Amino acid sequence: MSSTPRPSEPEAVRERYARRAAQDWRYHPLNPAALATWQERQRACAALFRTLGWLDLAERRLLEVGCGSGANLLECLRMGFRAEHLAGIELLEDRLAQARARLPGAVQLLAGDAVAWGPKLAPGQYDVVMQATVFSSLLDEAFQARLAETMWRWVKPGGGVLWYDFTVDNPRNPDVRGVPVERVRALFPEGRLRVRRLTLAPPLARAAVRVHPALYACFNALPWLRTHVLAWIEKPQS
Repeated sequence: MSSTPRPSEPEAVRERYARRAAQDWRYHPLNPAALATWQERQRACAALFRTLGWLDLAERRLLEVGCGSGANLLECLRMGFRAEHLAGIELLEDRLAQARARLPGAVQLLAGDAVAWGPKLAPGQYDVVMQATVFSSLLDEAFQARLAETMWRWVKPGGGVLWYDFTVDNPRNPDVRGVPVERVRALFPEGRLRVRRLTLAPPLARAAVRVHPALYACFNALPWLRTHVLAWIEKPQS
């Protein structure tokens, strides 16, 4: 009796994303809840770079794993990174095509599975290796560990992994799984973590802004209503 082979995790991710709406209004920048979430995260990233003493980002090099349509890389340009120092890897061809259309040609964009790119990129060449809600879409813990190892290899000493993801499961979406801070520590055992809790629980955020956009900040003032973390996982100099 034969059984159907289990798809690889990258193939499974493709299938999960194919089930999602191509343009989900919940995450559209014109949606006040999505906009508030985005702006909060950008303020937190700016505060992190200031804390690190990185007041001039022009010479810093950044790679985003799962760059999607390029929105985060576009924001990195606005913050001061130079296009030729930015790179992104994206598994989904349609999203990568969108990124190519919106980003300067000097931004390096790579197609495919980031783990497969691991040995093809020189180690220790990036100040920042970034991921935003990628690991919560990976349900295979062994693949999570391989991706974390690959990302860590690309980080130069003194740099770090910039991590943004949610920590709790979404009972309405079996295609994602929350990544607690303890799991982040396990994935990067050599890293020094700085963790900041962000992002009002999205269902609550959407309900609040329907009443008034200012209510996002009011509810988000309560830490236990935040579902995501922004983490800086620093690679020691030695």
